[in-house]
Amino acid sequence: MPATVLITSALLLDMDGTLVNSDAVVERCWRRWALKHGLDPEAALKVVHGRQGYATMAVLLPDRPVEENYADNRVMLAEETADVDGVVPIGGAPAFMAAIAGLPHALVTSADSALATARMGAAALPMPAVRVTAEQVGASKPDPEGFLKGAAELGFGAADCIVFEDSEAGIAAGRAAGMRVVGVGPRAAALSPDAHVEDLTQIRVEASEDGTIRLHISEA
Repeated sequence: MPATVLITSALLLDMDGTLVNSDAVVERCWRRWALKHGLDPEAALKVVHGRQGYATMAVLLPDRPVEENYADNRVMLAEETADVDGVVPIGGAPAFMAAIAGLPHALVTSADSALATARMGAAALPMPAVRVTAEQVGASKPDPEGFLKGAAELGFGAADCIVFEDSEAGIAAGRAAGMRVVGVGPRAAALSPDAHVEDLTQIRVEASEDGTIRLHISEA
């Protein structure tokens, strides 16, 4: 299949489902939480990806006081940080991260700093120098705040950035920020991103002489 070429100045990278496959941990923790609260675990898992935990809880238990969601979220983050069993890199992630090492990029994740460090470490992936974690935003994805902060920290406008995301909430956040989106993995396939790949093996990164980044994407 012919490659699509996207030209940009900076890359904004989600973590879970995009660089790191943490589905096993996420499903273990959220199944326990859903059962504890009398919810259908399968229904809960349809909305957990991409959001901060308290935001997911607000969707699943809309009448519950927000303070309880924040308290449960702290417990959930501790459980997820301690559990890295089965956390592995997304296909092609090590080579992709090596290819962009000297190029403008940032991690923009709904995880907090401790969880991001644990999962990137478990997957043996380098932590980007610029990162926007849960502690640095006031609103969870699908709000665009995280991506806009990442772009600002890198010194670029929204139109000069491309987002890599796997989830509905994340792709919506990238679009709301006014950025193009490369969807990664099965969750992204039905969400009409600007380009879609099954994993990062389908992307070749080229640094151009004019300072731009050319992404050669063999679409799924």
